[in-house]
Amino acid sequence: MIPKAELHVHLEGTATPDLVRRLAKRHEVALPSKMFGPDGDFIWRNFLDFLDLYDAAAAVIRTPEDYRDVTLDYLRRSAAEGAIYVEMMSSPDHAAQNGMSYSDHLEGIAAGIEEAREECGIEGRVIVTCVRHFGAERGLEIARQVVAQPHPLVVGFGMGGDEAAYPAGDFAKVFDHAAAAGMPCTVHAGEWAGPESVRQAMETLPVRRLGHGVRAIEDPDLVTEIAARGLVLEVCPGSNLATGVFPAPEAHPFNPLRRAGVAVTLNSDDPPYFATSIGREYDFAARHFGLDESELRAVTRTALEAAFVDDGTKATLLAKLTSEAAATTTMNTPA
Repeated sequence: MIPKAELHVHLEGTATPDLVRRLAKRHEVALPSKMFGPDGDFIWRNFLDFLDLYDAAAAVIRTPEDYRDVTLDYLRRSAAEGAIYVEMMSSPDHAAQNGMSYSDHLEGIAAGIEEAREECGIEGRVIVTCVRHFGAERGLEIARQVVAQPHPLVVGFGMGGDEAAYPAGDFAKVFDHAAAAGMPCTVHAGEWAGPESVRQAMETLPVRRLGHGVRAIEDPDLVTEIAARGLVLEVCPGSNLATGVFPAPEAHPFNPLRRAGVAVTLNSDDPPYFATSIGREYDFAARHFGLDESELRAVTRTALEAAFVDDGTKATLLAKLTSEAAATTTMNTPA
């Protein structure tokens, strides 16, 4: 099994329909009837509807224990598919809406990460995110919390939400505050807004990576600049197809971006909403993009090298990738 690494997955968005129902039952919360389809899976009509559904599902994550359960469940599933490292984006705004403090929600996530490491050998870290459609003022409050309360498992700062209506430039002070304290940054750009969103993020925010970034393909000069700057794209093919950013696998720019020298990774975004997982994303890339085993391992290496984790852990993970590849080569070599 190819070792995998994931840099772009929303923690609250990893909770499966079954887990959401269990948490709702735990807290005696009535879920909206329109949340699930006839097969019991999440159902939504368009991107804004998806955001509303996401918020409704996240609303059942109400205690540190809930965050521990969500985190542990996702890392277990990821490890079963060969993942050795996952950076999960978590939103203190969703926790705050349920009356939970920043430190309490982190306590639950950390417990899940530590249990998963002990049980499955997988490493997990947290990227704290603000939410665009909650505004820049609230975003700055989140950045200040992250800086004021450092945590060993929090390795970066980012932002998600309604990209088209809330330009990245409005959040420059937010990201500058996090970056000034040494926090590596990433931001959603070039998913629902076009290449102009990517360019603005690159020009106004101190980012090392871009969440999605795929619509940069519409501007060849921008693609060249991304490659020249060494910015890494957190690409989520299954998500892009499910939400209609691209109509079909053959229209997805994963390979054109690779050929242009852009560093790309594979990620699941919000897996149960898009009928995907980190394992399925790697399988999808093999099936539809033609990546062979060595190329998929190179994708994992790119993700590990771009990870915000500390250098010691990164070295250990890269060594694991290398040793596993060597073991596979030895097993496949004729005697």
